[in-house]
Amino acid sequence: MSKRDYYEVLGVERTVTEVELKKSFRRLAMKYHPDRCPDDPHAQEKFKEAKEAYEVLADAQKRGMYDQYGHAAFEGGMGGRGGGGFGDMGDIFGDIFGDIFGGGRGRQPRRGADLRYLMELDLEEAVFGIEKKIEIPTQVNCHHCNGSGSADGRTVQCKTCHGHGRVRMQNGIFSIQQACPHCGGSGQTIEKPCKPCHGEGRLEETRMLSVKIPAGVDNGDRIRLTGQGEAGPAGAPAGDLYVEVHVREHRIFQREGNDLHCEVPIRFSQAALGAELPVPTLEGEVPITIPPETQTGQSFRLRGRGVKSVRSGRAGDLICHVVVETPVRLTKQQRELLEQLEASFGDGKGDEHTPRAKHWVDGVKQFWSRVTS
Repeated sequence: MSKRDYYEVLGVERTVTEVELKKSFRRLAMKYHPDRCPDDPHAQEKFKEAKEAYEVLADAQKRGMYDQYGHAAFEGGMGGRGGGGFGDMGDIFGDIFGDIFGGGRGRQPRRGADLRYLMELDLEEAVFGIEKKIEIPTQVNCHHCNGSGSADGRTVQCKTCHGHGRVRMQNGIFSIQQACPHCGGSGQTIEKPCKPCHGEGRLEETRMLSVKIPAGVDNGDRIRLTGQGEAGPAGAPAGDLYVEVHVREHRIFQREGNDLHCEVPIRFSQAALGAELPVPTLEGEVPITIPPETQTGQSFRLRGRGVKSVRSGRAGDLICHVVVETPVRLTKQQRELLEQLEASFGDGKGDEHTPRAKHWVDGVKQFWSRVTS
């Protein structure tokens, strides 16, 4: 079967530029690469065809011969093997396999690791903000070599990759480029490693940092300190430090968003007659009026006495939940007074003083009437 025209294979015109040619081949190589099309029996042939076309057209000398003689230029050894096109093939295969396998050319310095620190705060510290000092065990740039890993500050060209930072592995028709395992992709190596850091450029150290906690932070909020993570190897940029906030439980207040909740225990005489009581807030006590006939669970909202949002600056509310407390350790006089009060409800008119109990009893009676009917 006769070969297709190389320009047709790559889908380009004869006036195609080198950049356009490379772009077209890369697109086809990504489309028909056998590792990406394991279920397509024709993918490998299409891949080989595109590779062959590109190897010829990417080389100026070979392309000229092809334009003049066509496929006959390379039959019987007429065109020789050449060599210019294969270097471009290596570049393209490095790109392709970087996309497929998540690799890359390896020349980018490897950034240091990010760190996480869990900071416990009291509710007051989280609400009003605070500055705290923390100790972080981490890796820092070696002070002896300034993070270079070299005892004399000098590097030499890597003998494995000859300064390119990449090496090519040939496997059948595939040519894969990857970061040089000797220099890690930098293209340079160290002849005299720094002794304190063993050429790594980093040392273990505990650092003391000052962290400003903004007012209004809540459980799970994170504060990012750029560049305060682990130093990168061989002078590469440091990672970041993430300070995660955990707020301890408070004895009085519970937080929900920017609102605070608290219980206010009162005597049943105060609930029945009404009273004015001081209630705690995070900024001191404020008075609250309990109206007569207040029931357990009734809530009172104090506007703006909650938490200021760390984002909008708007303050939430303090919501006070009344709890009517049963008296304990009664004196003889108190017991007698309560017995007199209870006796006063026994004249057949007690239901009007306990509306909730009356509704509850009526509900129970209706339930049992349905069950027994």
